[in-house]
Amino acid sequence: MNKVFAFLVALGMGLALAQKGPITIGSKIDTEGAVLCQMTKLVLEANGFRVNDRCSFGPTAVVRKALISGEIDLYPEYTGTAVTQFFPGEKIDARNAAQAYAKAKELDAKNGIVWLAAAPANNTWAIAVPKALAEKEKLKTIADFARYVNAGKPVKLAASQEFVDREDALKAFEKVYGFKLKPEQLLILPGGNTTQTEQAAARGTSGVNAAMAYGTDGGIAALGLVALTDPQGAVAVYQPALTVRKAVADKYPEIARLMNPVFAALNEATLSSLNAQVAVNGKNPADVARDYLKNKGLLK
Repeated sequence: MNKVFAFLVALGMGLALAQKGPITIGSKIDTEGAVLCQMTKLVLEANGFRVNDRCSFGPTAVVRKALISGEIDLYPEYTGTAVTQFFPGEKIDARNAAQAYAKAKELDAKNGIVWLAAAPANNTWAIAVPKALAEKEKLKTIADFARYVNAGKPVKLAASQEFVDREDALKAFEKVYGFKLKPEQLLILPGGNTTQTEQAAARGTSGVNAAMAYGTDGGIAALGLVALTDPQGAVAVYQPALTVRKAVADKYPEIARLMNPVFAALNEATLSSLNAQVAVNGKNPADVARDYLKNKGLLK
């Protein structure tokens, strides 16, 4: 009996060691955040981790606070957000992708946060308008949009409160291109989901004819919208990367080994396609993430 008991104890200990974690993952409330979060969850689970799913956890301030406090262990963040929001006093060229990533990684180390490899995609802030309006008013750039606004023509922008308030978002566009939207020219929608803002612009909801958008949004073209370019580089480069609590990164160094190749493959075209499957086709982010990872040979 003693041998049987010892065997069972050893077996239990072996199973416990084989099951790593639990790891709590989170993301912001947007389509891309959900897809990246599900990719992370699937890869970690496939490699023996127990994962607590807190995907679509909240806006930037909420999910960042949760990471710092240890409520979550990792989540996908953007280099542009780090250098403009977390370290605003530092002299960093947020439009330089390599510098933004290097400084975010260096400065966040002091907070006990590790940045894994960044994806090559740039999911920067953008403003999108209906294609019909763009063609009629010759709107191709934010400079054209500024001309349109300053001419007193009808405009109503659907956006999140974060896009309106942050110095690196709408305020940056207004400052660089010389226009100012009045409160009555804004429709503030909860959260940060550009699917909602873009649908409002496409449908003309409450007079909306412009929308907060992201550089890798998949629904822009499908909804008949055009993303206006930013030739003067008003806003920062936003490359997604997993941010991990140092205690977790040190305990499980294989997280970097597993996730870095996943993010390295995510260019703008790939993310746009994945986002479109969720935002336009209505697919579940977990299903989209699983199909992609399997097709790429990153998940069995």
